[in-house]
Amino acid sequence: MRINRFYTNQIKKEFLFNEEKPWESRVWDLLEWEWKTSKIVNPDGTVVFSMENIEIPKQWSQVATDIIAQKYFRKAGVPVYIKPYPEEGVPVWLQRRVPDEERLKQLPKEKQYTHEFSAKQVFTRLAGAWTYWGWKHHYFTTEEDALAYYEEMLYILANQIGAPNSPQWFNTGLYWAYGIEGKGQGHYFVEPITKELVRSEYAYVRPQPHACFIQSVKDDLVNEGGIMDLWVKEARLFKYGSGTGTNFSNIRGEGEPLSGGGKSSGLMSFLKIGDRAAGAIKSGGTTRRAAKMVCLDMDHPDIESFIDWKVNEEYKVLDLVVGSKLVKKHTNQIFKAIHEEPDLQIKYDYHKNQKLKKAIIEAKKVYIPDAFIMRIIELAKQGIKSIEIEELTTDWQSEAYQTVSGQNSNNSVRVTNEFMQAVLQGKEWHLYWRTELEKAKQENRKPKPYKT
Repeated sequence: MRINRFYTNQIKKEFLFNEEKPWESRVWDLLEWEWKTSKIVNPDGTVVFSMENIEIPKQWSQVATDIIAQKYFRKAGVPVYIKPYPEEGVPVWLQRRVPDEERLKQLPKEKQYTHEFSAKQVFTRLAGAWTYWGWKHHYFTTEEDALAYYEEMLYILANQIGAPNSPQWFNTGLYWAYGIEGKGQGHYFVEPITKELVRSEYAYVRPQPHACFIQSVKDDLVNEGGIMDLWVKEARLFKYGSGTGTNFSNIRGEGEPLSGGGKSSGLMSFLKIGDRAAGAIKSGGTTRRAAKMVCLDMDHPDIESFIDWKVNEEYKVLDLVVGSKLVKKHTNQIFKAIHEEPDLQIKYDYHKNQKLKKAIIEAKKVYIPDAFIMRIIELAKQGIKSIEIEELTTDWQSEAYQTVSGQNSNNSVRVTNEFMQAVLQGKEWHLYWRTELEKAKQENRKPKPYKT
């Protein structure tokens, strides 16, 4: 390919490769830069993330600064000293970098590796890796075309004209720019020369820069392609910042017969497992939430439970929030009624202590359990004057939402033309057991509906 310069055609000075700071470029002279601080805090004032002295294009907003610093800077494993790794036929400026072991040995072990601190480093590892791959696969006509592509991409990234997806920011160029290999995680790639499918030995030599994956799932618990195998595959994708989507319509519904003679716990029980697993994984190894898509056909026997899933979980959050406030209120009232009574003979006797009796009656009106009330009285007898009751909130990052399920997936239903025609014409719509559909298919007959 021939690459014509568009944004960088105004560069006049000679290109010089800086071995000491390979992320420095003459492209940066076209922009203004400044040193900033990124700090993100929770509504309650607790600090989520903080990083000082980071180099960012001056025109970038604080939000953009926070995103690249918090989510896309490589936080560990970046060598303080790096050097080009000689490769025949690859220009020095485009050669991948490796740790300079000789210079690193001169530093204390704990100071040999650091993190990215400049947006220039991020832009360089992205554009550099793309250019390197293009060069290795003979995309460019000349070295000048490769350099033009590299510098154009640097300018485009720094000026927010274009941007890749999150997995690119997370993974691309870590091997090319810093020699970070990473342990193999079960990825495969097609060897471009032999066209063979090869298991990757390293995570970042052949990185996972793809945004979203569509995966299938079989009605099988533990074998390859089954339910538990899908959770492993999803975890692998989430770990490196990608998203995944699956249609779960093959999984049998609640109450369907199992081969061992029992009955299935149903699709929803498995979806809750996958949802919690997604919530436990920091996407891209940072603080981003996993991107998980779940789809279900309209004829699945659990379709109604699936549609109501998130609504019902919202009700649970409401119950938890309101309940926590009531429990705290009435617990304090019971403690107060006990400790304000000076007479030890009647202090803990709710038959004689009228304030305590009233506090207990009020607590029971809002369904505070008897066992909990008696526990408060027993604690008071031990001299305890109060206990910590956390008041939950409706904030989506709060403990209440972390307690319920269905918070880490985007759910959708697959609506067919047949379903829409049934709606328009007021016809019945049938739900089918998955086992019945499979059996009817094998016997070449029309399936029997599980429910209408």
